[in-house]
Amino acid sequence: MAEQPNAPLNAETTDPGPRQQPLWQQTTDQLKTDYHTDLDQGLSTTEAEHRQAQYGANELTAKPQSNLLRFLKQFNNSIIYILAAAAIMTFFMHHYSDSIVIGLVIIANAFIGFFQERSADNALAKIKALLVSEAVVIRNGQKISLPSRDLVPGDVVQLEAGDTVPADLRLVEADNLKIQESALTGETDSVDKIEEPITATELPLAERANQAFASTAVTNGSGRGIVTVIGTQTEIGSIQQHVAKVKAQPTPLMKNLNQLGLGLSLAILVVAALLFILGMVTHVYSLPTLLIAVITMVVGSMPEGLPASTSVVLAMGTQQLTKQNVIVKTLPAVETLGAVDIVNTDKTGTLTKNEMTVTDILTADHTYTVTGVGYDAAGQIMDDQNQTVDWQHEPDLEWLVQIAGQTSDAEFHQEDDQWVLTGEPTDGALTALYHKMVHADPAPAEIDSRPFDSAIRYSARLVDHRGQRWLLVKGAPQTLIAKMQASGETIDAAAWQERLSQLTRQGKRVVALGYQPAASDADEVDDIVVGQNFHLAGMAGIIDPPRPGVADAVKQLRYAGIKVKMITGDDPETAAAIAEQLNLAERAKAITGPELAQLSDDELTAKIDQYTVFARTTPADKLRIVQAQQRRGHIVSMTGDGVNDAPALKQANIGVAMGIRGTDVAKDSADMVLADDDFTSILGAVREGRHVFDNIRKTIRFLLPTSFAEGLIVVMSILMSQSLPLFPTQLLWINMVSALTIQFAFIFEPTEEGIMRRGPRDVTKGILSKYDDFEIVYVSLLISGLGMFAYDLLTGQGLNTVIGSTMTLQVIIFGKVFYLFNLQNDHPVLSKYFFRNKMSFVIVAILLVLQAGIIYWPPMQSVFHTTSANFTYGWGVPILAGIVVLVITEIAKALRHRWRNAVGNKERRAAAETSQD
Repeated sequence: MAEQPNAPLNAETTDPGPRQQPLWQQTTDQLKTDYHTDLDQGLSTTEAEHRQAQYGANELTAKPQSNLLRFLKQFNNSIIYILAAAAIMTFFMHHYSDSIVIGLVIIANAFIGFFQERSADNALAKIKALLVSEAVVIRNGQKISLPSRDLVPGDVVQLEAGDTVPADLRLVEADNLKIQESALTGETDSVDKIEEPITATELPLAERANQAFASTAVTNGSGRGIVTVIGTQTEIGSIQQHVAKVKAQPTPLMKNLNQLGLGLSLAILVVAALLFILGMVTHVYSLPTLLIAVITMVVGSMPEGLPASTSVVLAMGTQQLTKQNVIVKTLPAVETLGAVDIVNTDKTGTLTKNEMTVTDILTADHTYTVTGVGYDAAGQIMDDQNQTVDWQHEPDLEWLVQIAGQTSDAEFHQEDDQWVLTGEPTDGALTALYHKMVHADPAPAEIDSRPFDSAIRYSARLVDHRGQRWLLVKGAPQTLIAKMQASGETIDAAAWQERLSQLTRQGKRVVALGYQPAASDADEVDDIVVGQNFHLAGMAGIIDPPRPGVADAVKQLRYAGIKVKMITGDDPETAAAIAEQLNLAERAKAITGPELAQLSDDELTAKIDQYTVFARTTPADKLRIVQAQQRRGHIVSMTGDGVNDAPALKQANIGVAMGIRGTDVAKDSADMVLADDDFTSILGAVREGRHVFDNIRKTIRFLLPTSFAEGLIVVMSILMSQSLPLFPTQLLWINMVSALTIQFAFIFEPTEEGIMRRGPRDVTKGILSKYDDFEIVYVSLLISGLGMFAYDLLTGQGLNTVIGSTMTLQVIIFGKVFYLFNLQNDHPVLSKYFFRNKMSFVIVAILLVLQAGIIYWPPMQSVFHTTSANFTYGWGVPILAGIVVLVITEIAKALRHRWRNAVGNKERRAAAETSQD
């Protein structure tokens, strides 16, 4: 929240002075004194010009960054430097395909980062546009319309229904005034406003009933307020500043890949330098040959195909999510959800339908429930035995349904197959109840009506119904009961109070509905005393219900080791009630925004994991919550739809915005958009994120040992002081065909069974485990050793060196092919899962066709130093070597499973013993 919103003008200097007491506590006289203004005369033109010179214009500014500078910044990355060096080396070695692929990856990554930062700027620009352009102000004793940018602190602003509040105001007049503050709080119910001071010392933003805030909308009544702060000092300005300050962070995957790529590249370069020195000392090769050999080793060992493979796997994940109505704006965001261990979510419109619904009905003798969620669902009234009630034959029920329809002004219309409400949410709930029961629009024979007024807490409508005039009333239960008692009507107020308290404890809003006869010539509501001969038909319990499927999605997320937290601007009791219905936690502990404000950042970080519900939160509170969770080491997802969610959406490791009800500001601040506004889509996104990471990890586990195997052949040749069994062009061919074919086989790997039974991955441990490191070493030694052994053995027996090189080339290729089959899944290779990835067989077939071309096609033979080897040397020995690779890696896989099972059983026994103790 901004630091100055409640600061008055100092009486002597007209500078902002220290705040003596909160704005909401001040009387009108105090406000007039502090802000040097007059409610009837307003400011003079001269004084207004003086203050504008002092405080500036009432507008939000967003400093645009040069697009060229933003684009060039994307290349300032250590991994980009190494990739660029690899691209240059491969280009000068005439390995143009690798050079082009690496170059495209560098450029693609730059554009991804560029457009991600542009999205953040778009969010700032759209917040800037939220301030209204015109305002009605009192200046020099006259009511005038002027550009809102000309407003200054102390100006007196007139508000009417339909206006947008132009700056933050302290209200001094409020005539049945209601303001919709969802831009700040996220809650769609209009707030009743008052002019009287409020005595509370601490007051959440959503409960500051005598203040109005910039960019919020007046939905009812009229009012007048004094401008307290303008521009960036307003609450909406504070949101913009928070969004601007939040810096885009690399995703966990990109951090892991950067660390891995940098470490591998540096290690390869160090080995290359040592090899070059060793070669110079031992004089194994001439200097030009040694230089080519070392460069070949570097290029052969460098997993330059990794960025391309990773990008394609991420792109495939993005495509899969698009089919599930999840739009991913940046490729790395796909995987991030797979690493998430906390999902923060707004309540209204995300966990709930954002459609207030009658769920309970109380009459004098019965308690009923109403089925159907939201505006468009069919529904029935059920009794306490869960039997459908014929409501038309229950007098109180029949009256209640009729009153619900005939006293509400809400209307519905369809947009994009969604029911859109025009009117107040409470009226919408009552009209929806009438629609469900009567299946028609209400058509009251209205004679006169009195709209709801916060001063009297009820509304009334005089109608002709069944040949008689009736006064139909709806309002606060306590108000109507009090009016009945005042008129001498008999009612068991204590019994009604106990029953409605049960509903309010569940976070439900309760509306009472009743009727009384009117004289046949009555034509004005104001002439009728409410309460005389009044019959209370019943009470309706109203709540914004959870979306269908959300409870099951929450359950599955918790099963997957992901905690779901609710962050809302709503009342804590209502939020807690929804949290209980959705079973967000075994014990859903709640904290409010004012309570958060009492905690330092360190205290909040220490306690943040204790809470499941965060109620009455401001945009600044949401941002602090996400930051505290991240300081605890969590990978955080934030889901929201409002302007108030924008700072937290941008700060989170992955921000998820609603596509239908979400504001443009929220969508531009987020990394992912749910096109159907369905929270359950997050479950599918988490599953796909884990699937994507699995496939990236398999790709890395495949690329590293097979790339190192090529480099090891050069290393071992130098160490053994013998000629290279592979020509440099052959090593480059292996890289090229791998980059074009086999390394992409993992893109098509289906999701592993039980993927959602795992917990979120520990991003601090990197991508590869210790066993993976061991596997990379032994597989690279195995493949390169088989190639060297076959070459030395057969050339030692007189085999032509060109045939030997061709055979060694095939050994490396078939080592890769058979290792691919081992890595595809955790099951034994000879199982029902062998043919699960059918595309891998197509890719292998393409690879083999290319290998046949390099062996048997004369133009290829001359370029790559190959020859038409017979089946034994060209295919038999390489296939046998590949089988050896498969058998050894399968044995290692079985041993690993055995070890995991033993460790798991040991841990389970230890846990059982602990629980018994």
